[in-house]
Amino acid sequence: MKKSVAQAARKRALEFYDAAAIALTEAERNSIEIADFGLGNLEETGLQLITYINTDRCCAKEMVLFPGQTCPEHIHTPVEEIGYPGKEETFRCRYGTVYLYVSGEPAEHPVCQPPASHKDYYTVWHEVILHPGEQYTIFPGTKHWFQGGANGAVVSEFSTRSFDEYDVFTDPAIVRIPTEEE
Repeated sequence: MKKSVAQAARKRALEFYDAAAIALTEAERNSIEIADFGLGNLEETGLQLITYINTDRCCAKEMVLFPGQTCPEHIHTPVEEIGYPGKEETFRCRYGTVYLYVSGEPAEHPVCQPPASHKDYYTVWHEVILHPGEQYTIFPGTKHWFQGGANGAVVSEFSTRSFDEYDVFTDPAIVRIPTEEE
């Protein structure tokens, strides 16, 4: 992703954090991670986030989803070689609306649709709608994806240790760890 795209997304993400009254240090404001998942279409598929802490026992992140922006379907599986049982995470909506799709009984008429160009890689349709103050826990081994509502969303994530590089995406084109270029 181009550095100019990432910088613009950081600036825009700050507007969402401010709207949610999320206090950030100057260092955090300057180090927001911008993930386009290697697809090059951040407005459609992407995520903006800050990791507050990621220790052997716990992780806390603050995520921004722009309106209609989707974090693609993935799963946190065990990784035997490092003794990792998979991530358990709780999402708590702070601002806007987030639509979370997980394994389970499919919604008859889901509110959201995945990005059309990659729709074949979205397989779970049990819909959980989170408004500010509501939360949902995702257990290891649960396929999930999520999308920002009409006004976007700010979502806090509280989890066991996070190993983003081991996330398994259903779309083989996904590259989880972002890179920026001139």
